[in-house]
Amino acid sequence: MDKESKPMYRNFNDNVNYIKDRLAVDKSFDVIHLDLEYAGRRMAMFMIDGFVKDDILHLLMKFLARLKEDQLEPDPLEKLLKTNIPYIELDKLGDLDQASDQVLAGPIALIVEGIDQIIMIDARTYPVRGVAEPDLERVVRGSRDGYVETIVFNTALTRRRVRDRSLRMEYLSVGRRSKTDVCVCYLEDIADMERVKTLKEHLKKIDTDGLPMAEKTIEEFLCGRHWNPYPTIRYTERPDTAAAHLYEGHILLIIDGSPSVMITPATFWHHLQHAEEYRQKPFIGAYLRFVRFIAVIASIFILPLYYLFSKQPDLLPENLSFIGPSQDGTVPILVQFLVAEVGIDMLRMAAIHTPTALATALGLVAAILIGEVAVEVGLFSHEVVLYLAVAAIGTFATPSYELSLANRTYRIILLIATAIFGVKGYVAGITIWIFYLLRMDSFRIGYLWPFLPFSARALRDVLIRSPIPLKNRRPTFLNPQDPDR
Repeated sequence: MDKESKPMYRNFNDNVNYIKDRLAVDKSFDVIHLDLEYAGRRMAMFMIDGFVKDDILHLLMKFLARLKEDQLEPDPLEKLLKTNIPYIELDKLGDLDQASDQVLAGPIALIVEGIDQIIMIDARTYPVRGVAEPDLERVVRGSRDGYVETIVFNTALTRRRVRDRSLRMEYLSVGRRSKTDVCVCYLEDIADMERVKTLKEHLKKIDTDGLPMAEKTIEEFLCGRHWNPYPTIRYTERPDTAAAHLYEGHILLIIDGSPSVMITPATFWHHLQHAEEYRQKPFIGAYLRFVRFIAVIASIFILPLYYLFSKQPDLLPENLSFIGPSQDGTVPILVQFLVAEVGIDMLRMAAIHTPTALATALGLVAAILIGEVAVEVGLFSHEVVLYLAVAAIGTFATPSYELSLANRTYRIILLIATAIFGVKGYVAGITIWIFYLLRMDSFRIGYLWPFLPFSARALRDVLIRSPIPLKNRRPTFLNPQDPDR
């Protein structure tokens, strides 16, 4: 963290020149410096073009222009703050470095001759897109608002749904150069305060130039295990999902510049939940969750299992003998799977980089070339295309994008292990995967909780979408101060 500090000079010109040099006013066209004189006192304003609401600034300057010299006596700072600058968000700073850094974040710095404090006027506005439904978390019936890239908008969307007097929004600045705004959000009457304290300490220890990738950069600092593909933090762009986790006792991290809010801690099962389950009747929600679990399991295990049966048909009972390739292809099945896996990832990346107007054309090309032509020329067999499609559907049915990518990576590893070692490789691969997840934790919480450590009541809520009136207890692993809902 930046520890620089520069007390104000006694001379007005020295203060103005210091900030001018620090902000490089003469080298950046969007850094504005205004020399003013009101009420017989020299004043200077510093601001960033595009971050300031022009109409508010014009109104404030009109008020200052009407001031008489005697109206600022006997205490000009208090007179300006409490009487003559009619604005809500005002602050004062006695540190030139802090004031300069705040100007870069959007507020206006007002230096007044004869006053040993800088008046900070937070009249900023950021370029922002409209609030819209997130693409990754769509629901059939429910709210259509989602988080955006501006932290103030996101905190407002959260507080709109959590009108609790114990809701806390604590501000931190992370990054020596970027000084990115980070908000730690939690319910003080519910959340485990020791966990909140630990999280804030970890955030303050982050030592890096900036957070160009916002929440993903913070995740890598907080979670460790840099080569672990499985996510230990859940992301959401839905305010209703974030609010539901706050009421359970989770802690949110809202980062300026990111539309994704981080939910901590998060177990493996949190990444398999979706808002759609709670927008339907409990029975339908339970069915949707059951179908989603089947899809996720299929996305991981069906390809290696099909390969195992195709290479060792004696493992199949008589009535399932139809499983396996109907005829040997010109390309080995393992190569077919690996080529198809890489091809799907190539299509996914191509879809991301393709303009929306051309996305349909890309889909048609992919279906014709990879589907029909590849089978006709003998590159793929029909069965490989079928089972690969099932695995791909399961991958896309996974609510968490990060978890789907991790499962896809493991699927390839399990496929290769099965190809090399057969049944032993398949069984050992699954066993190692389970033990690997068991050894993981999310902020000192077991990643597979409540499966291990075992909790029957909590496991029931994980496997079955319980009716809300029956969920009268908060998750015990969060150690909530108020365990009853």
